[in-house]
Amino acid sequence: MALIVILVCFGLGGGIIGKAKGSSFFLWFLISFCVPFIGLLTAIVYRSDRDELRRECPGCGRIVKLHDAICTRCGTELDFPDVAIASESASRRRVAAHADSHS
Repeated sequence: MALIVILVCFGLGGGIIGKAKGSSFFLWFLISFCVPFIGLLTAIVYRSDRDELRRECPGCGRIVKLHDAICTRCGTELDFPDVAIASESASRRRVAAHADSHS
């Protein structure tokens, strides 16, 4: 019973860290639950999806990550773009700074 409690704690820790980095809570919960120490450590060092540059799909106009090769909405194969869109975290910082300067 104690082992289950420990595994659930590792799973919750990995899930919360993964969700904070913009990934799936459930995926990181499962990884950290099944492989406790390594799963949690991997969630900690995993890249943050919110810091990834983005681009617009030429087929449907959806904003996707720069590293995506195929649009998940329309299936268009994506070439490397000439111009990238700022990451979600950079856009949020810019909006927050703009709001602070107007208050």
